[in-house]
Amino acid sequence: MTRPRRTTTSALLAVIAALVLVGSVATTASAGPRHRVVYDALGDSYASGYGVPPYTACGRSQSAYPVQLDGRHRVQLDDFVACAGATTVSLVAGGQLTALDADTDLVTLSIGGNDVGWSTAVVACLGGTDAQCAGATALVDARIRGELPALLDTVYAQVAAAAPDARVVVTGYPRLFSAEHGAYLAASVAELTALNTAADTLAAVNSAAADRAGFQYVDVRKRFTDHGANAPDPWILGPTDPAAFHPTADGYEAYTAAVNSALGRVRLC
Repeated sequence: MTRPRRTTTSALLAVIAALVLVGSVATTASAGPRHRVVYDALGDSYASGYGVPPYTACGRSQSAYPVQLDGRHRVQLDDFVACAGATTVSLVAGGQLTALDADTDLVTLSIGGNDVGWSTAVVACLGGTDAQCAGATALVDARIRGELPALLDTVYAQVAAAAPDARVVVTGYPRLFSAEHGAYLAASVAELTALNTAADTLAAVNSAAADRAGFQYVDVRKRFTDHGANAPDPWILGPTDPAAFHPTADGYEAYTAAVNSALGRVRLC
């Protein structure tokens, strides 16, 4: 007796469904656990989160952008070794590079501001004479242009050698002032603008060095627009704070947003 067509079709569909289910289970089983991105954070006080206490060693704060990035984009913060006051030289001498190895997938790095004596220009402009401000700003600008490129090239090459398979993200520095809000302490609008111009030069030099090294540069200046130390809603701490001219908690959230956005546009290792 011939089996009805409906019964034959139902049986065939059941077999196909079973095969699809088995294939799905096999694929899921073979995929295994999702890879976590091993992340090491290096740099100076802007990377350590200095400005938002309490701190652990080296002025490291839970408000730092490396801590806030932990868990995003499959990122797992492995070594957080950024240290307040670090320069391109002390970063290496202080052992930060030992955090890196062949297992490192992602590195963030903020460095260079302390190498050029940036704080001396800020102090000279906010508390000194016009001549002192002009002299200090010119000296910092000369160091940024003349000395910093080679220093950055050297430390970036060492980072690349220590973490050969990692994606390296270099974070820049914000402009410290919002000149549109007028003079601040002893600094005129023109002097604040000159300090911001030096910050722009620092950004350009850091970005170019990152490009030469094959690293990604994250520019945070636009994030801090209208949030300078003299703005109504400052994201930069003022001169009376123990961590003067470092980001506030809101400022570090802006850093986190900038890096998080950059990571969302790239494929990590």
